Amino acid sequence: MNQYYDPKENERVAIARESFSGRLLTDRQFDEAMVITGIIESEIRQSGSFKEKLGDYAFAFSRTEKFDATKSETIIRDLFKERTGQSMNQMREDLVKRDEAVTDNDRTLAYREATAIGDLMEDGITMPFNRAYAHQAHQIAEQIGVTDACAKRLMREEFAEVEGSELLAWGKDLDETIYRPKIEAEKAERESSREQEKPSRGAGRGTVRSRSGPQ
Repeated sequence: MNQYYDPKENERVAIARESFSGRLLTDRQFDEAMVITGIIESEIRQSGSFKEKLGDYAFAFSRTEKFDATKSETIIRDLFKERTGQSMNQMREDLVKRDEAVTDNDRTLAYREATAIGDLMEDGITMPFNRAYAHQAHQIAEQIGVTDACAKRLMREEFAEVEGSELLAWGKDLDETIYRPKIEAEKAERESSREQEKPSRGAGRGTVRSRSGPQ
């Protein structure tokens, strides 16, 4: 598999491959199941929940295989635990506990990252507020061990507390004053490039011979 580059992650994937559930799968099935475990982990870290997405992906995985959705879900759960060292529910519970135990330092970090969104949109690649907001929330979540959803909540709360205004309302202003002008300039530049690349009229045509033939 090529989607995991951390050596420790690769070790866990190898162990998962030789686990009871892993041994039952073909290489293709195993690769697909491991991708699904990554999707489920991402959902847990983002929202703190997983059951709905697990059910959807387990059903989709089983549709082209010789096992039903219940067996599919069992396989995904087993491989998830082998790869991450935790069950899905253990990971969810750990994050919930951390979400409920944020500190003043965590809140200070959240405010700092929230106010940095404007600079990120101004000086970084062209992106709308929602993308910048999600990026900053993920950075916070990684640093303090909470869900992305919790990080977003902290950003909104601390911004409102210090600035006396709503973060999302500020985001709309940033989209209008930073994102929209940048994206419109890029569109204009692409359109200009396409116009310059168009062949001029008559370009590439052969010489038209006289109807009367050579003189």
